Amino acid sequence: MSESATKKSPEFYNIDGGDLISYRWPLASIVSGMHRVSGAILFFLMPFIIWMFDNSISSEISFEKFKSAFNVGMLGIPGVLWKLVALGLIWAYLHHFFAGFRHLWMDTHHETCTTKEFGKSSSVVVLVLTLGLTLILGAKLFGLY
Repeated sequence: MSESATKKSPEFYNIDGGDLISYRWPLASIVSGMHRVSGAILFFLMPFIIWMFDNSISSEISFEKFKSAFNVGMLGIPGVLWKLVALGLIWAYLHHFFAGFRHLWMDTHHETCTTKEFGKSSSVVVLVLTLGLTLILGAKLFGLY
């Protein structure tokens, strides 16, 4: 009997809820999951985003009120917490944008972009761009430059 006939095939199992913590996720699936999370954050915080946009462009008085919410605070919440929420929105927007562009690129160039190597390298690019720009814009938001 040949060696390939006696060799046992690998068995694959579904992952249940208990295994999710110990499972080693590939980088591409982490970026894809974060793409969904960032979309949900943007969706649920849309009223806050609209409020920020409206107050920043309506008039000079509303812009000053907008700035004071980030410096002094508003509704009993300190300004630093409003800045952290805005920083979370900055991350969510940037990650959703770059990961969405990655998904669109993979969809339109499916002949060359469906390898594990491309998935990993494009995930690294998305994470580096997202975290780098978030740090730069966060430093500007918190007045470091």
